[in-house]
Amino acid sequence: MRIKHTWISSGDQSVCLSIMAAGTTNALCVLVMLLGVAAPPTAADIPVNCMYSDLLGSWRFFMTRAPGARFSTCSDQAGSDTTQEVIKLQSPNIAIDEHGNQGTFTLIYNQGFEVEVAGYKWFAFFPFLESNGTVTSYCDKARPGWVHDVMARQWSCFYGQRIDPPANKIPLVIAHHSSKRVPRQLFKNNPNIVNAINRIQTKWKARQYPEYHDKPLEMLEKRAGGSLSRLLTPPQSAPVTQDVKRLAGSLPETWDWRDVNGINFVSPVRDQENCGSCYAFASMAMLESRLRIITNNTEQPILSPQQVVSCSHYSQGCEGGFPYLIAGKYAQDFGMLEEAYCPYKGVDAPCQVQPHARYFVSDYQYVGGFYGACNEALMRLDLVNNGPVVVGFQVYGDFKYYSSGVYHHTGLDDAFNPFEQTNHAVLIVGYGHDATSGLDFWTVKNSWGEEWGEDGYFRIRRGNDECAIESIAVTATPIPQLG
Repeated sequence: MRIKHTWISSGDQSVCLSIMAAGTTNALCVLVMLLGVAAPPTAADIPVNCMYSDLLGSWRFFMTRAPGARFSTCSDQAGSDTTQEVIKLQSPNIAIDEHGNQGTFTLIYNQGFEVEVAGYKWFAFFPFLESNGTVTSYCDKARPGWVHDVMARQWSCFYGQRIDPPANKIPLVIAHHSSKRVPRQLFKNNPNIVNAINRIQTKWKARQYPEYHDKPLEMLEKRAGGSLSRLLTPPQSAPVTQDVKRLAGSLPETWDWRDVNGINFVSPVRDQENCGSCYAFASMAMLESRLRIITNNTEQPILSPQQVVSCSHYSQGCEGGFPYLIAGKYAQDFGMLEEAYCPYKGVDAPCQVQPHARYFVSDYQYVGGFYGACNEALMRLDLVNNGPVVVGFQVYGDFKYYSSGVYHHTGLDDAFNPFEQTNHAVLIVGYGHDATSGLDFWTVKNSWGEEWGEDGYFRIRRGNDECAIESIAVTATPIPQLG
């Protein structure tokens, strides 16, 4: 990648203060001082809400000298000597650098973005300010993130500013972030809710789970994704083109990777316990199943969610995360250990892993190519041709009572237990049609143990983007070790 050699050695904030106090305007200093306020040095703990439209335009990225960037949060690198690169992001997902090289980009949920152009990948979260329960998102800026070549060998830190169109004079987004719940507020099984769900509809059955009774609501919400993974504005399922409709029309009427001509390619159901690590479990489950498919079951590793919880700078440990950054980016950049080398603890334990062989991915993307391009037909095509896909969906209060059948949101949320809507990551392993309910469905592997739902699985209505399940699917190609 060719970089314009405009080196700036005055990144230290004290020097910037002196420059600005003297009445001199310095774009880098202004940006550094802003990021020093708007991007606290935490590891992706960001209740940000930015839109696809906020990304479009020309960005100036400041790449800093940071030899240890690969294993750094990059939050302390904003003051290093810096080069600049201008990259234009335009619809639908085209990135063009100032030298004319063309690549791609995608929004990553509502949290950040990734750009790939000229053999390099740029990834960063958006900065924010939080005060008195209100979050202000700065969607025209990139907090310190990572840039590396596509082989993940040369790493640096960078931060950025959208320069065209220029920033508004007022904060771009103001999102209301709910304050933390009273820690001892406990969940109470409510038979009236269960009876009401079963009375008003016949598509699925609800039941009480005694093991949840008197458990903290925060624990149940972590199991359903965690408040930091919450999507305030999930994307809608994309329209289906005629070509995709034709290809999807040739697929089997039903599919299940647990039984393909009598062979099971899906790894066992696990329990994430009281940690908001569903994103790690779903991501590992996809890679595990796809390795079985690629190798015809000669490789059946169980991969380590704890490695993600403890070691990933791209997620929030037991407070949540997103599969694109784990099944895709983290697995490609760092590789995944088997469970035996990093056993699951279900807590935010320190990162302590020994050198062992790892599983990497060769490519990854949102189904459809970028965030916002996903739909049911594309998901079925990827599922049948490549293996199970990891998805996120909105969990409402009635879902915690699911027992069997084809789930759809009833609107019956338990007012006695004010369960916050969260974004849960799970694995789609198949699809079909239920003659009893008359509904098309997805077959989904959960991470709440085999005693939950249909032996650890659930079915959910397919074809109408139920709970946003057809809007943010992720696909990746793992690399077998082959002996």
